[in-house]
Amino acid sequence: MNLRLWQNPWRLMLAVNVAVLVGVFVHKITLPPFVPYIHLLVDYHFGFTKRALIGAVVSLFTAKVPVWLVFALGGVAWLITLGLFVELFRRTFGFGERNMPLLVLMAGSPFFLKNFMHTLGHFDIYGCALAIVLLLIPARSIAFVLCAALFSMILILIHHIHFLMYLPTIAVIVVLRYYLAQGFTRANAFAGLAAMAAVAILFFAAQFYGTMPIPEADFVRYLQTRMADPSRTDLLGFSYIWYQPLSKELLDTWARMPSNLLGVPVFALLIWLHAPLWRYFAELIGALSDQFHRRIVIAAIVMVSVAYLIIFATVFDYSRWISNWAVCMFLILHAVKMLPSCQPTAPISAIDTKTTIFGWIVTLVPRVGIVRPF
Repeated sequence: MNLRLWQNPWRLMLAVNVAVLVGVFVHKITLPPFVPYIHLLVDYHFGFTKRALIGAVVSLFTAKVPVWLVFALGGVAWLITLGLFVELFRRTFGFGERNMPLLVLMAGSPFFLKNFMHTLGHFDIYGCALAIVLLLIPARSIAFVLCAALFSMILILIHHIHFLMYLPTIAVIVVLRYYLAQGFTRANAFAGLAAMAAVAILFFAAQFYGTMPIPEADFVRYLQTRMADPSRTDLLGFSYIWYQPLSKELLDTWARMPSNLLGVPVFALLIWLHAPLWRYFAELIGALSDQFHRRIVIAAIVMVSVAYLIIFATVFDYSRWISNWAVCMFLILHAVKMLPSCQPTAPISAIDTKTTIFGWIVTLVPRVGIVRPF
């Protein structure tokens, strides 16, 4: 059996990825959850507030928030996302041996599940999970468009940065799964435009009218009343983000830009290690039976990438943004696979030596990080 594994090691890579995930989790729970914890404390006590939906939901069930709840809720979100992705991959590709390299390069990517484990408790994973749901549910009526709009609004209430982080990918999924299949009519075009307008209005309301209407010291005192251990004032150090204007975020990001740009070669290397997956993606696009579909897909990839460039210029958590960009590409790849093609696309080779080396390196990289690489 060991000889068989080494001759076709892709399943062994999956097992190693599980071990790496366990190690990342053990390391994660030893770290203080500064940003995720304070998000569980903030609710709508002082009126409409940005980044407050998760905390408001938590407040419905408990008046005092223990620190371990960050890892419990984050762990549940992670497990749900894992389950959704497994079902998506099964439906789209299947788990045969021929698809093992693709599965390893996606599920085992340091950009994806391993980095979501490292950022356990952060809000990024909710965008990924809801996007996968839209890839799984039927897309035969305007209800699909309205469901995507509802998901988008929920994500903005969780954190308004989803407007650039996952909403463009959700829009792409709606276009590829619904509009390209059903065609454009007056009714569904109006529904789409109305949904986009409603989502945009909510985003601008959260961005510019969701700040706290009270002094920060009063805000912090209220958060302490919601803490299971009010003495842990070290976990309230990020309260300023509910007061910081966009201009201040831009100044902070550009002040950090010289040091953050040092990580770009590392990000480029990690992206290059997924080269077999990107080649497969390109071949999927080239195999589409409709040239208009190919153009739409290419335009969609450009649009999502431009949205992330705007994030890079606005917020300095570069490792998170590049990781979520890669995840968005994985999700769009699944959506493209659902479109009609004129010929089958050959799977990623399981016996190519270079691809196998890339698979092992991707497997052994534990995560990308939050701000700087690793």
